[in-house]
Amino acid sequence: MKAQENRRVRKAVITAAGFGTRMFPASKMIKKEFFPIVDAEGIAKPVIQVVVEEAINAGIEEVGIIVQSGDRSLFEDYFQGSPKPEFWRKLSPSSRDYSHYLQTLGERITILTQEQQEGFGHAVFCAAPWVHDEPFMLLLGDHVYASDLEVNCARQLLEVYEKVQQSVIGVRITPGDRIQHYGCVAGTPVKDSDYLFDLTEIYEKPTLNYARTNMRVPGLEWDRFLTIFGLYIIEPKIFDLLADNIRHDVREKGEYQLTSCLQTLLEKEQITGYLVPGRCFDTGLPETYFKTLVEFRNIKTKS
Repeated sequence: MKAQENRRVRKAVITAAGFGTRMFPASKMIKKEFFPIVDAEGIAKPVIQVVVEEAINAGIEEVGIIVQSGDRSLFEDYFQGSPKPEFWRKLSPSSRDYSHYLQTLGERITILTQEQQEGFGHAVFCAAPWVHDEPFMLLLGDHVYASDLEVNCARQLLEVYEKVQQSVIGVRITPGDRIQHYGCVAGTPVKDSDYLFDLTEIYEKPTLNYARTNMRVPGLEWDRFLTIFGLYIIEPKIFDLLADNIRHDVREKGEYQLTSCLQTLLEKEQITGYLVPGRCFDTGLPETYFKTLVEFRNIKTKS
């Protein structure tokens, strides 16, 4: 692990520019990031607010949300707008206070746009001018997280980054019959740690045969692999690699992807894998959204 002047992670990027086709027909009228879930305090929140709070509660100072250009006003109105007068009059005093809280939260949010939907990597690249030359946290706009520790999952990654001062990818253990749905990583355990890995390969949705040959991780049971949790801290060099792919029109399944650029980044500098003590809930599928509704209600929010 490299020794250098400590750099802080101040900014988080949240990708929320997809179409939500897996949640059709509900997503025809409501952006999937605005589907509601109920937290442990009994407050009905849109998914995107829970993701923003994950970052802010971890110590992130500014949040950039990547959206489709036609959705900008929707996100701005939610986080930065005031309720209509007739709606305001119907609110209880506590709800009015909460409305002020949302606007305070909105002061730390910048809405960024992806003009054309050309993949996850392209969406991340759209944040480059806003992030500039800083390491940044990356979260998914339809994933919410539940920590097994006293601090939330995002804070865990920040604490790892503060120690290693290099890109960190949150990972989890996944059985082999599921890995074709996820980005997968290989690596070697860091000495005297049960949670850290020096990554050696990052591969998007491998077959089981490929994983058995190339993605084995010492210490894991047979047919158990490390897959990407949905939380990252990435050094800004990634934007140069994404730009190069876009410039040369390097696509995978018709889109610009992040995972292949992370592999290229890994070939240039070290990346740490962090086995997150916690769970990730994908609200972008009907069955996993339902699971989130049932289970997230009983999870106490961590700072």
